[in-house]
Amino acid sequence: MNFEYFIARHISSKKGNSFSQPVIKISYISIALGLALMIASIAIVIGFKHSISNKVIGFTANLQIIPFDNNKSLEEQPLFTDRDFIKLLPTVPNVKHIQFTAQKGGVLKTNNQIQGIVLKGVSTNYDWSFLSKNLVAGELPQLTEKRDYEVLISKMLADKLTLKTGDNIRIWFVNNNEQGARGRKFIVSGIYNTGLESFDGNLIIGDLDVVTKLNNWKPDEVGAVEIMLKNPEKAKATANTIYHDIPYDLNIVTARELYPQIFNWLDLLDMNVVVILVLLILVAGITMISTLLILIIERTSMVGLLKALGATNKTIGRIFLIRSTRIVLTGMLWGNILGLLFYFIQLKFKVFHLDPQSYYVDYVPVELHLTQFLLLNAGVIAISLLILIIPTWYINRVSPSKALRYE
Repeated sequence: MNFEYFIARHISSKKGNSFSQPVIKISYISIALGLALMIASIAIVIGFKHSISNKVIGFTANLQIIPFDNNKSLEEQPLFTDRDFIKLLPTVPNVKHIQFTAQKGGVLKTNNQIQGIVLKGVSTNYDWSFLSKNLVAGELPQLTEKRDYEVLISKMLADKLTLKTGDNIRIWFVNNNEQGARGRKFIVSGIYNTGLESFDGNLIIGDLDVVTKLNNWKPDEVGAVEIMLKNPEKAKATANTIYHDIPYDLNIVTARELYPQIFNWLDLLDMNVVVILVLLILVAGITMISTLLILIIERTSMVGLLKALGATNKTIGRIFLIRSTRIVLTGMLWGNILGLLFYFIQLKFKVFHLDPQSYYVDYVPVELHLTQFLLLNAGVIAISLLILIIPTWYINRVSPSKALRYE
């Protein structure tokens, strides 16, 4: 048996009354709770960021091709859909789906309420997967040619204007080159709820044909070409690829560029995670240093005896490092169990809830991948071993003659 490992096991014996045993138990708890909180923090932040960003992308798509002269107002410039580059978009790597949309600002008027809204017109090939997941009442609008068009409104608007599915509503629109307002009648086919006030507060989903006619556009003109991607992480690279193939009068923008305030806010969460991880590592590290120092001081006579028998400082240091590593690994085992238990319970049962008006979600979202989990554990082990080298320097100062008289 390895000499250092044999002595380390002897130190870990629980026989007799040892002052270090309660301290070791505290170390187990400290490491376990620290790692469990690290796993929970990373899972919550990743889940929160992905949940919010997926909602924004669900409304806007990963990429949008728009005319260069489109400004921040709701009056869009038309884009012709019969250009050759649009036919080539499905062949671009990472492009999953393309769809045509347009939007127009208006005023929704009921018997006793007036609300400014944005009508987003969508084509028949629109990807409804996101909105169908967030549908809370009714059904998705049928985009068919008829007098009364169906629309999808948010729960926020429905509650504010006391509307329900099947109700008739009238929305008024104004064009810059027209004096009078145009009124259009719609039927509420369904109600959605995403928790994103930036969209739920004013966005209504309807037929692209309505917006085209209100803007006096031709049938082959739209406001934007939305592009869904297979891998959202490569959005910027895909946008750069497409940008070189589109005409000079068009621009391509990512969801992050359209709503930088939301994504910049999400990026700030990364700093919060870093601060939490550093604090937890510091607490666990200080606890481990204290534990190892107590082990060495408690075994000072043994250290002196080993030195007298010819053991080097490095050999004795490895003995205590092996003992400390066992403490770290045991604590990490329980920390992983606690962290993963929280993760799977929250993922399955959504025990912890949030205020959707403040956090955009009604429960704490969690997401954790195997790579992130393994990297976290590897990082904790590496940092712990580096920290544990510090107290072993005390061994160099132990004199065998004095240590053998140590009580």
